[in-house]
Amino acid sequence: MISYLLRKFFYGLAVMLGVVLVVFFLFNILPVDPARMTQGQRADVQSLQAVRKEFGLDKPLPTQFAYYINDLSPIGIHLNTAEEQQRYHYAKLFSVSKAKVLALKWPYLRRSYQTRKDVASLLMEVIPNTLVLAATAMIFAIIIGVFWGVLSTVNKDTWIDKLAISFSTLGISAPSFFAGIIIAWIFGFELSRYTGLNMSGSLYSYDPFRGEVLTLRNLILPMITLGLRPLAIIVQLTRNAMLDVLGQDYIRTAKAKGLSNRTIIYRHALKNALNPVITAIANWFASLLAGSFFVEYIFGYNGLGKATVDALEMSDFPVVMGSILFIAFIFVVISILVDIIYVWIDPRVKLS
Repeated sequence: MISYLLRKFFYGLAVMLGVVLVVFFLFNILPVDPARMTQGQRADVQSLQAVRKEFGLDKPLPTQFAYYINDLSPIGIHLNTAEEQQRYHYAKLFSVSKAKVLALKWPYLRRSYQTRKDVASLLMEVIPNTLVLAATAMIFAIIIGVFWGVLSTVNKDTWIDKLAISFSTLGISAPSFFAGIIIAWIFGFELSRYTGLNMSGSLYSYDPFRGEVLTLRNLILPMITLGLRPLAIIVQLTRNAMLDVLGQDYIRTAKAKGLSNRTIIYRHALKNALNPVITAIANWFASLLAGSFFVEYIFGYNGLGKATVDALEMSDFPVVMGSILFIAFIFVVISILVDIIYVWIDPRVKLS
């Protein structure tokens, strides 16, 4: 188990290095001057040069990349000054030279071009909202999807089965941004007097008397929109896996022993049919973080996706790069967790 986890760790590290390489050079070859975006079109040359020096934009691209890797690495070489220590919040390991130390720290995502705030603190303000949205959408998709998939299997070739197949096909085919617009228009505008829902709104709203208030109703429409596609996939995967498992010899043996259909379905068949469903659930949870970008933008939901799109419109590249790296990290972690869960669910799967 230890050697397996170490292999997965180095695999995840290689993936993250690849993502960092692509993201850094992709955003640095764009014909946009962050200094000009920060200072405005009428800024003088001295101000632009000062901003470029502050953000390290005056150095050659390979040097900038080396500094960026040093900032992201949990172990880096930094100046032994109070200003540097305050910026990186590092713990000194040992001195490399008179002026530099090898330090232990959290990955530093740099500062926003627009607000000058740390990107990590900006992301931490919106990531909880996105995690709540993704988690509720996934729970909604799992509960409805698995239940409908089992119901479709039990009622194979009936109208329930045909309705489930039709719905899942529609759910997979409809893009989230298109479904979001339709759902917002129907339930947040046309039927708002009956549903009590709004076309836009975040998890927290501001009340002039009570201050910041938790507004769960603003979560309903984005949750349904974001959960539609994984729900449709889970319905199909559960149905197909259940039909395959119900044809196995041990199911026929269980029936010969006189076990009830409920026991056969839920105790024997469903557990062994969950492997492909677990893969879909794990992968889709990570995908929901990325898929929430346009959904959050459509519904005005203050989360990671909306903050990233807003930053991209302002060419605030550190914020965009930080959000992409966070999502890539989530993908890597979930991939490792899925492999471990496989072994727990199905003993036939070996770590080798």
